[in-house]
Parts: sequence; structure tokens; C-alpha cells
Amino acid sequence: MSTKAIHWGITTAILLFCLLVAIGISLTIGELKVSLFDIPDILRQGQGSIEHTIMVNIRLPRVILGIAVGGALSLSGVILQGVYRNPLVEPFTLGISGGAALGVAFAIVLGLQFSMGSFMLPLMGFAGALSTIIIVYFVSIKQGRIRIQNMLLIGVMISFVASSVMMLLMSITTSENLHGIVFWIMGSLDEPKQSLIWMNLIVSLVGLVLTYLFVKPLNALRLGEEKARHLGVNTNTSIKLMFLLASLLAGVSVAVAGVIGFVGLVIPHLMRLIVGTDNRILLISSFLGGSIFLILCDSISRVIILPNELPIGVITGIVGGLVFVLILSRASFKFNQS
Repeated sequence: MSTKAIHWGITTAILLFCLLVAIGISLTIGELKVSLFDIPDILRQGQGSIEHTIMVNIRLPRVILGIAVGGALSLSGVILQGVYRNPLVEPFTLGISGGAALGVAFAIVLGLQFSMGSFMLPLMGFAGALSTIIIVYFVSIKQGRIRIQNMLLIGVMISFVASSVMMLLMSITTSENLHGIVFWIMGSLDEPKQSLIWMNLIVSLVGLVLTYLFVKPLNALRLGEEKARHLGVNTNTSIKLMFLLASLLAGVSVAVAGVIGFVGLVIPHLMRLIVGTDNRILLISSFLGGSIFLILCDSISRVIILPNELPIGVITGIVGGLVFVLILSRASFKFNQS
């Protein structure tokens, strides 16, 4: 076994251990503090106890959703940054979050969650994200080839348009609907429907497996499209498939958890500093790193202003922004020293 493989194995094991630590923190802290060693007994208890209800119906679902959403958003960020060869690209740069937010805003303003069921919010969110993906995809294709730079600009413009339309809806709707839209935009892992949580987890894990089919194209694209084609990579087909996969991962996550920023931007950068740029280790590391980051941010959001709860998007924005500034500062220092 090569030294590189041993190093990657140790890194993955450390990240898995950190994920278990983050899960333990999330399950034990809160308004009702629980000892880590008491969790097995609580899970074996009947449904009548308060501890069992909180653990099974609130904390465990949030942990599972945190793993799914954090991993999916970070994985999406790695793919898109590799495709565009642009370190500032993240899932929301292409207007995916704007489209999802606009879909949910329409659902809230029209009262679809009351007339047709609460599942309409994530459904409309995914419909908005999918509509954005389709528009960006087809507008960016010319003569069968995707124009990467045009795709990025179109995504940014669609994001601005969606934000403007959403602000229009917010300005003419009731204060109750306004509160619902604002709360959803800030993001939350408090999803009551177990089916949506498990669906999101399955999608993110399947997405992780599928991304490893594109390790060679992703590594080759670091050299540029022309050199990747000389290495035998069908860049046009690979870029199309990777864009759709990354967009669907982000779209499903945003539809269920709302707009949670910075995960797909900060975590890939942080993982590159730790494990390097080889996508064979970067993909799984980013998935685990995103899960750890989102679970810890959710834990902070639940306890920082007890008994109330902050939207998780507030925490990811503050922590992610500070971490990103530190990453850029370190990168600039290294560059200047070289």
C-alpha cells in the first residue's frame, strides 16, 4: 500500500471520528441536557418519556438531515468549482437557491401549504431549483456544447431576477406570510417529515457514489478543457453530467432545509488545504467536512440564545465568512512567501 493511500485512509478515519464527535455533541446539548452514556437507555425507553421523544423526534432527525444537507452542499461545491475552475463558485452562484426560494415564496403567498399540505413547500422549492437548472442548462448550450462562462453569468443573472421577484412578493403579502418566507430563507434543519429527511440522506449518499465516476474528468479539468480532451476525457459530456448532478444535490438540499449558505464555498477550500486537490480524497473529505460543519452550526444555533433558536443560516454565514477570510489570508501569505 502506497504512502498516499495510507495518508488518505488516516485522514478519512479522523474525519469520521470528528463526525461522531459532532453527532455526540448535537445529541447531548440543548435545553434538555443528556449524558452521552445515557443515550442507549433513552432510545430503549418507551415513547412516553420526554427524553425519548426529544431524542427520536427532534435531535436524531436533525443530525441525519445535517449529514445529508451538509455533505450534499459541500460535494456540490467541489464539483462546480472543479467544472468552472473558479474558487468562488458554489451551488448558490448558479441561481439554484434563488429559484428554490422563489418557489417557496409563491407557495407561501398562495397558501398552498394549507390547501394542499405542508409537503408543498419543499416540493415548490425543488420545482423552483429545477426550473433554474433547466434554464441555465439549455440557455448555455450552443451547437451541442456548454459555454461554461456563459453558464455562470446566466446563473448569476437568474439569481438576481429571482431575488427581485421574491422581494416583490414579500412587499405585497401579509406580515404572516412575510415571516414564513424570511424564516425559510434563513434555513433550518427542523424538518418534521421523516420521509423527506431519509430521501435527502439517500440522495446525498447516492450522489457521493456517483461523483466518484467523475474523478478522472475532475482531475483532468484542473489542467483546462483542452488538455483534458488530450488526455482522453469527453469534456462536453462530463461537464453536462457533473453540472446536473451537482445542481440536483444542491436543489434537493435547499428544497428541504432552506437557503444555507457558505457550506459549498468554505468546506471545499478548507479540505483542499488539509488533503490537497486530488479529487479521489477531496470528494469524501468534503462530504464528511460539510456534515461536521453543519451539525456543529446547528448545535450552536439551538443553544446560543436558549430557549429560542437561531436560524442555522445565521451561524453558517458568520462562522463560514470568518473561516473563509482566514483561509484566504493563509493562502495569500503562502503565495507571497513563495
